[in-house]
Amino acid sequence: MEILPVSHPSFQRYGQVLTGYALDTLVDTLEQVTPLPEGVEYVPSQPELEALPVAKTLSSNAWGGMPIQLGWCNGHNTKLNCLEYHRSSELNLGTRDFILLVAKREDMENGRLDTGKVVAYLVPKGVLVEVYATTLHYAPCSARAGQGFKVLVALPRGTNGPKPEITPQNDEDRCLWACDKWLLAHAQSAEAAQGAAVRLDGENVDIARWISHEP
Repeated sequence: MEILPVSHPSFQRYGQVLTGYALDTLVDTLEQVTPLPEGVEYVPSQPELEALPVAKTLSSNAWGGMPIQLGWCNGHNTKLNCLEYHRSSELNLGTRDFILLVAKREDMENGRLDTGKVVAYLVPKGVLVEVYATTLHYAPCSARAGQGFKVLVALPRGTNGPKPEITPQNDEDRCLWACDKWLLAHAQSAEAAQGAAVRLDGENVDIARWISHEP
């Protein structure tokens, strides 16, 4: 698997790099107040991040005034395991380099995705990226062996909260995993063992052999 930088023109299918924001305090706070677990941990809302002036700017500018939440996804990971999507874009920003595994919703067939369509992009430390609502994505991956990642996850407020009680009306409804979160699981994932809809076919992509082993 080739790991391309987000500056590569092909990333424009999946998202964009956002510039012009003062992000130093956001990066520093994310590094200082959040843990680096051995596995992967996600917290949708972190008060210290949301108290920063840049949080209001992101709400006003990047989302046009919509209420948002600033949380994080931290840890160590090299596998795909699942892909998800929301009805809105997601913003990511790392305190160190990280890798995103992504695909497009339009690449799905009959509600399923061949993992051979997944591609990888390296996001440098301190670079803010928008992942479009039409882009399938999930937990970040480590850019260097053993280093781990700390990644901001900014989304409309309420996203990834408790799943609403619904009566499924269609096949997509069966993939609803949380509030504004539709999940496609690989059969080998922990989420599949917890009852998530298995909709990823092919290899459970593992980028371990492609990432840097330099310190």
